[in-house]
Amino acid sequence: MFSCACAQAATISISCAALGKEREICRQGAEAWARQTGHSVRLVSTPNSSSEQLALYQQLLAAHAADLDVIQIDVVWPGILASHLIDLSPYAGGKIEQHFPALVANDTVDGKLVAVPWFADAPLLYYRKDLLARYRLPVPKTWRELTDTARRIQDAERAAGNGRLWGYVWQGRAYEGLTCNALEWVASDGGGTIVERDGRISIDNPRAAGALRRAAGWIGSITPTGVLNYSEEEARGVFQSGNAVFMRNWPYAWPLVNGGDSPVRRKVGLATMPAGENGIGAATLGGAQLAVSRYSAHPALAADLVLYLTGAAEQKRRAIAGGYFPTIRALYRDPEIRRANPLYAILADAIAHSVVRPSAFTGRRYNRVSTAFWNAAHAVLSGQADADTALRSLERNLMRLSRGGKW
Repeated sequence: MFSCACAQAATISISCAALGKEREICRQGAEAWARQTGHSVRLVSTPNSSSEQLALYQQLLAAHAADLDVIQIDVVWPGILASHLIDLSPYAGGKIEQHFPALVANDTVDGKLVAVPWFADAPLLYYRKDLLARYRLPVPKTWRELTDTARRIQDAERAAGNGRLWGYVWQGRAYEGLTCNALEWVASDGGGTIVERDGRISIDNPRAAGALRRAAGWIGSITPTGVLNYSEEEARGVFQSGNAVFMRNWPYAWPLVNGGDSPVRRKVGLATMPAGENGIGAATLGGAQLAVSRYSAHPALAADLVLYLTGAAEQKRRAIAGGYFPTIRALYRDPEIRRANPLYAILADAIAHSVVRPSAFTGRRYNRVSTAFWNAAHAVLSGQADADTALRSLERNLMRLSRGGKW
């Protein structure tokens, strides 16, 4: 670890997402590194939307700007941003072997370690356990059961005077979050993963179309029309205020819905995402990594900060303080973490049934693939296109993008 004794004091800028407690917990970790090393840190604000974050990074990196030293990147971005990131292998040494191999492989592009895993993620189904108990209904295991249960409780509560209650909220804005939601619907119905591992474009099929039609049927029925503009925080706001029975969201929301000022504190349960018509459950694999810009004026210092923040001690602190899921395998056996976070068992099950976005198979074109997919899904959800037509057009677009399926 660098200190003033071996290097002139410098300021390292780091971008952290701001969902829930994320920015504050990131700040605490970065400032702890600064105190230990004698350097200073500067947090750079980024948009909450992952799509807007990526656009900002691409703009700054394309300009070779030195504004960012350390950047938090999504699990699907290493291939997109690799040419702008330094190889962290010389700095990481044997420490990288502590992390889950699949995540390390995800962060390795053309033999270079362009990022280090920071936390793992998978979405969960949040539900009002008090309302399910009131109506003596089980936690839904399929999309069909969720639809029926949400409608039954919503209608009964509204008849009793709770007119603001909705059955199910999720992320329906045209951005990466909708790609995650729609991919879960499609994959859980056996409709593929947009682009398969062999590069084949598979999205134009009846099961994928049926999955999108089912979701479109929720709009205005069990889901507010406003969901077409929801990201994670808008969905959480509705659910946490007590105005939804079910919510699809990431684990970051757990400590917030159970916070001291939360109207639904102690009323919330968790389950894995529902299965589709084929009995398949699917949760989009997520997570974050830390990378160092090639245009950093202090790459070695920035790499040192990355290794500190992704190290075992800091990941343990983040797990206990913020509910983040470590990428270091040994921490899942840590008794303090297990006591502090009841989500470990259920998240492990969610990861076991996870679906991976096709970023590894589409490389630098992934962002365009995802954009085309979420726009097609949004058109179906908003009633601007029927599912069959939207997916047929999407497949043609992807064929052109891939130059005939050759990614």
